[in-house]
Amino acid sequence: MNVLAIDIGGTKLAVAVVDDEGALRWRASASTPRGTDAEQLWSVLAALVLQAPREGASVCGVGSGGPMRDHNELISPLNIPAWRDFPLRRRLNELTGLPVFVDNDAKALALGEGWRGAASGVANYLAMVVSTGVGGGIVLNGRLLDGADDNAGHIGHLIVVPGGRPCVCGAFGCLEAEVSGTSIAAITGAPAAQAGPDMVARCGRLVGQAVASVANLLDLRLAVVAGSVALGYGRAFFAAAQDELDRSALLIFSRGAQIMPGGLGADGPLIGAAAVGRRGMGWAPWSP
Repeated sequence: MNVLAIDIGGTKLAVAVVDDEGALRWRASASTPRGTDAEQLWSVLAALVLQAPREGASVCGVGSGGPMRDHNELISPLNIPAWRDFPLRRRLNELTGLPVFVDNDAKALALGEGWRGAASGVANYLAMVVSTGVGGGIVLNGRLLDGADDNAGHIGHLIVVPGGRPCVCGAFGCLEAEVSGTSIAAITGAPAAQAGPDMVARCGRLVGQAVASVANLLDLRLAVVAGSVALGYGRAFFAAAQDELDRSALLIFSRGAQIMPGGLGADGPLIGAAAVGRRGMGWAPWSP
């Protein structure tokens, strides 16, 4: 059965129809409006959704930045100031008439990478997005971790530079405050894509440091990293991250842990959103 998949990002809103094999049968996108007008943002998203061919779509799955509360009923993406406690699931249900399931975009990516990506067949792993923001999702023993209010996996808010840059969450030195595309642009005064080799290596090292902490804490040996910053920086970023992971994950069970690029490329967020819908409906491979 097809899934109407929606990715809510700080830079872009995207909608697709995704089939049982994880293939995108249709897609459209628009820039995320700036500003604080919640209904303006909703109108852009609604217009995209209404363009989507609906034949065969049985469920709507959504990946969005967080945090969220009331079990994903209300979303407050840190990098989208227009939405604070926005009832996205209810509004989409009213618009489409479909059952709607919403989750953090990085948790969605974790589902997608386990379904059709670089973590396929792996029971224990971390998936990360390093893009406009930084997020994560964790799968242990084949099950996605949710947490008390479905916000588990926020690796972007591990402190990697004590007393470092202020983060949008209110703390200082979070991974997101140091390596997100937004933060890199603020540090360098230029778009993140133009960062020099020293900044690329620094970002890789800090990501490796964060991954090592998670590997040591949770007994896992794989981190799959996607997002425009990580994938855009490519080999130099991943080499620096792996070097730091090798230096910092030295317990008998974390030694040898690996960081690798996500396997879904630019389609990852939408395939992940489709996996959120599949999980919500109890469809394999992500039945609760």
